[in-house]
Amino acid sequence: MNKPLTGWGRMIGAYMHVHRRSMALFIVFSGIFALIFYLYALPIAAVGYAVLLCAAIALVVTAYDFLRFQRRHNTLLEMRDRISLDLKRLPLPSGLLESDYQELMRIMHRDMMRLVSRADRKSGEMIDYYTLWAHQIKTPIFAMRLLLESEEAENREELSTELLKIEQYVDMVLSYLRLESSSSDLVLTKLELDDIVRPAVRKYARLFILKKLSLDYYELERSVLTDEKWLRFVIEQILSNALKYTHTGGITIRMDGDCLLIADTGIGIAPEDLPRIFEKGFTGYNGRIDKKSTGIGLFLCQRTLDMLSHTISIQSEMGRGTEVRIGLKRPEFMME
Repeated sequence: MNKPLTGWGRMIGAYMHVHRRSMALFIVFSGIFALIFYLYALPIAAVGYAVLLCAAIALVVTAYDFLRFQRRHNTLLEMRDRISLDLKRLPLPSGLLESDYQELMRIMHRDMMRLVSRADRKSGEMIDYYTLWAHQIKTPIFAMRLLLESEEAENREELSTELLKIEQYVDMVLSYLRLESSSSDLVLTKLELDDIVRPAVRKYARLFILKKLSLDYYELERSVLTDEKWLRFVIEQILSNALKYTHTGGITIRMDGDCLLIADTGIGIAPEDLPRIFEKGFTGYNGRIDKKSTGIGLFLCQRTLDMLSHTISIQSEMGRGTEVRIGLKRPEFMME
């Protein structure tokens, strides 16, 4: 199998392909001159001299033209990564057709930039609106929680649980908007992992009690370079999923080497769903059972951990539970 040409070989091949008609005409014309000289019985040396002279002139002109071709090619290669930003450095057109093509490119470029600007403006307006909505909705949520804590009601625990779910969904919306925006207010500091995980566990203490689930929490005793708010968001999402799909038994939280392990005794994840659980909007078998599943929680977890240079992996078996490992080991150059 022939290997594709690279570098100079590829460039020479491209140049010859562009000028193949001119080369063919030169050969044909040389043949015509040779035939006429032969028919008129002129010396063959005269034919060879004329052909060599024409070939020498053609070689000089071709070499000069090839160098221009190379410079134009290199200029276009340099512009390839900046084509969406600037077309001013396009090489001067060598003919009418190239001039027409460049004008078409400029028109398409202007239209594209106009569309991109319009899309960015609409996206920015949407993000601003939903960010404002998410912040404003927290006020009535906080008021509802105060009312629940100040009044006795038969279904107080159930109402508090549903309110917790509302808060979680609002936090999910805010996190999604921040991840999609150009600024994610990321602040990396060295923190004790226990100080991040314990508040997340306390947040769901009511659900542990309501569902009568056990919690095996082992002292983590680990420092980690991370962003406290974003890592806690991930842990809360994983705990929320574990609590949602665990009906008996409990949840274990401990270190497993350089990984934070959160294991549950829930219903597990179907084997065919495991490769796709981090896809945006994928709910899988469990999501079809739980009609309220959004399929965005694990997607946000992976996106967040990628941003933090952490990792996440999930092992699960139907009917026996799920193990989530958050890799906290960072590249050495980031720890210095």
